[in-house]
Amino acid sequence: MRERYERIRREVGPAVTVVAATKYVSLEDMAALAEAGVEVVGENRAQDLSAKHDTYADAFRWHFIGHLQSRKAPRVSELCELCHSLASESAARKLTIASLVEINLSGEPTKSGVSPEELPALLEAYDDVRGLMTMPPATRDPETSRPYFRRLRELAERYGLHELSMGTSQDYRVAAEEGATYVRVGAVLWQR
Repeated sequence: MRERYERIRREVGPAVTVVAATKYVSLEDMAALAEAGVEVVGENRAQDLSAKHDTYADAFRWHFIGHLQSRKAPRVSELCELCHSLASESAARKLTIASLVEINLSGEPTKSGVSPEELPALLEAYDDVRGLMTMPPATRDPETSRPYFRRLRELAERYGLHELSMGTSQDYRVAAEEGATYVRVGAVLWQR
């Protein structure tokens, strides 16, 4: 795993933070990430975040990358340095850490996030927005994600935002080429 993690870091370059997505990583397997030298982990579920943080608090820097419910925002604020998925004013009122606004550029109803048109209201509601995050449609061809990443970068530039969380195991290289400052990878770290 250390070799895979270091290869990803080389591929994306020093300006991009590799966030190890831990949604499907058991509490026991978190140790493998620490042993591999992973510095930043991103959890999707607040309850799993609490359990993993209780055991591995000092081993990593913690990010929240899943759908943020307003009732979970105080706990996320307590445990994490960055939330990648701010998407509601109710969550913004309870969040106390830096955040990225999640933008649903694909318009898929199954995905979280606000539309580009809703972004100004959320920026008005929360004063510690550092950038934007998106999840393009699942694809086998990483190039299919490029237009979504480009649109997100252009949207961030329009509002003077500098951080971009985009790219997963399927398309992180393309995301880095399009200006990602964070890529969220999971499966690619565990592949043999």
